[in-house]
Amino acid sequence: MRTIDLPAWGPGHSAPLTHVGFRPDGKRLASCSYDGTVIVWDTGDPARPLPLARLRHRRLVNASAWNPADPEVLATASADKTVAIWRVTEKGRSHLHTVLARHTDDINSVAWLPDGERLICVSEDGRATLWSAVDGTFLAEIGAHEAHCMMVSVGAHGLVATVGEDGLVAVTDPDGTTAPATRRYDSSIEGCAWSHSGRLLAVARDDGAVDLLTAGLDIVRTVPVSTSAARAVAWAEDDSSFVVGAYDGALHWFDLAGTRLHRVEDRRVWPRSVSVAHGLVAAGSFWNGPHLYDLTTARPVAAPEHATHGPNALVEHRGELLVGTDSGLVVAVPGATDGSGAAPVRPPVALTDGPILSLASDGDTLYAGTYSGQVLRHDGRTVTTSASLGAPVPSLTVHDGALVAGTYNGEFLVLDPRTLEERERIAAHDGSVKSLSTVTGGFLSAATDRTVRAGGTRARDTLWEHGNLVNAVAALGTGAAASASRDHTVKAGRLTRLPDGTWHAEDVQTLLGPDESVKCVALLGSAEGPVVLAGSYDFGLYAWQVDWDDSAATLASGRLLAEFDQGLSCMAGLADGTVAVAGWDGRLLQVGLDAAGRPVVRRSWHLADLTAAPSADNTPAALTPAALTAAAPAAATTESRAA
Repeated sequence: MRTIDLPAWGPGHSAPLTHVGFRPDGKRLASCSYDGTVIVWDTGDPARPLPLARLRHRRLVNASAWNPADPEVLATASADKTVAIWRVTEKGRSHLHTVLARHTDDINSVAWLPDGERLICVSEDGRATLWSAVDGTFLAEIGAHEAHCMMVSVGAHGLVATVGEDGLVAVTDPDGTTAPATRRYDSSIEGCAWSHSGRLLAVARDDGAVDLLTAGLDIVRTVPVSTSAARAVAWAEDDSSFVVGAYDGALHWFDLAGTRLHRVEDRRVWPRSVSVAHGLVAAGSFWNGPHLYDLTTARPVAAPEHATHGPNALVEHRGELLVGTDSGLVVAVPGATDGSGAAPVRPPVALTDGPILSLASDGDTLYAGTYSGQVLRHDGRTVTTSASLGAPVPSLTVHDGALVAGTYNGEFLVLDPRTLEERERIAAHDGSVKSLSTVTGGFLSAATDRTVRAGGTRARDTLWEHGNLVNAVAALGTGAAASASRDHTVKAGRLTRLPDGTWHAEDVQTLLGPDESVKCVALLGSAEGPVVLAGSYDFGLYAWQVDWDDSAATLASGRLLAEFDQGLSCMAGLADGTVAVAGWDGRLLQVGLDAAGRPVVRRSWHLADLTAAPSADNTPAALTPAALTAAAPAAATTESRAA
């Protein structure tokens, strides 16, 4: 297993924050990140959080939990399939006590039992397991889900709640004094939290609501929160209110009766994790540190200082390769499309100060889809911003004179390409539309409902299905397509359009290679015998030579073409027949075919060099909050019942 190796961006993280967790006294905060580290912050002065200790895993860190009996002990859960138990002293010295390493898949969440000696780990293999933190021994399996188990919460009386992508909510007593209870939802459940009294369990639903349940999982109240999935919940210490992070990019405050108190939007915030302690709210971020808010007023107390620039989208636009990043910068890669390497490095353009998830080009116009649920239009002079679309926009394409946005809500939003006004909203998939790819007469779509489909905005045909969610789809002309999935495979097939207008896939082949989820895909060469490229969370760039007549030969052809220092993020085919590849470590590659038709890496760049491009007055371009705010729309808005 390769270890993440990312350059540091100042004293904080170098990639987005996946989880935040206050120590119960509010004086320490642990933040976990895609950069493979956990930073323990001194929050004694909330306005000036100071990094106290940095703890390392081999892969991204998904969660942490402070020991309820010993304030110096912290558990951290990672995609390296381990849970580590640390002692972090008040002066910031850290010691690794033990590692719980017998897991078969990524650990998504961890929680302590009230005795401070045992803890629960939940994993992407669906299992919930009980461990001794004293000596690291496995004690029992206390539950299982049919899909990824996403979060665990332990109540004051020792009841364990787990939730998962299978829609199951399960409550178990490891000591066997209370009967287990289950409740099933129709869609994924990713967040849960017991109230401090242990009387209520808050469950964050994929439809944007939060259910308040009894310990027996009877519904007390359903609280509508968001137009997109609710992801995380944290309770005030007196249980009088709770805070919800949702995929509409906002934080939402409610009282126990379900009355909305505040709503805070900040495009830098990644609300997949929230934590509350001593009148403070902490939230995750796409920048290099946590966000802190006042629990009562929702006013900002502290915010991270520096952006991170992980690449999420690539597109060729007006003869340039452009990269959309977590920071909202659009970065031009010099010489990528003409092969000369002579073009000067020019300053990046700050379209916004939150993540750009998708890019599309149409003539002189560039479109960007954002995590905050908006589409931006840049014509080279001005930026037009759409109204909120209600969910993040991970995919864009231009089709039949309109701009089509695929959203986390499984919808196609058909927008006017000039004004960005909504023309039509279409239920397209039973899961997030992760990727769109244009073909003559239509476009392809890939979604978390495991399907790859083809057609127009309404009439669509399923080409094939994966064993898990589909992260990306790509086409080569109108003759071939390929898709990348979390089931660790790539599928490729020949495309045909029948006389009645329906789409069909033939000679579909499954390509093996990566040991982890496959994130991005592209094709090189010709549709008659294409080379498929795919990038994985295992840091590898893989290539297969497809033989439509001999699937066994294709299966055996996969090979590792290049290795990165983090997972691969995105790919884009270029007009010259090459493919651009980006990794979350900031590396950019251009891949083509040699004279024998074999894939080779032709050129490479690093985003750290391109984002540091000097501006006209020789100052770094758009790397600070002030510079981004000056170049983009306002970053944060707060709505309050008292306002």
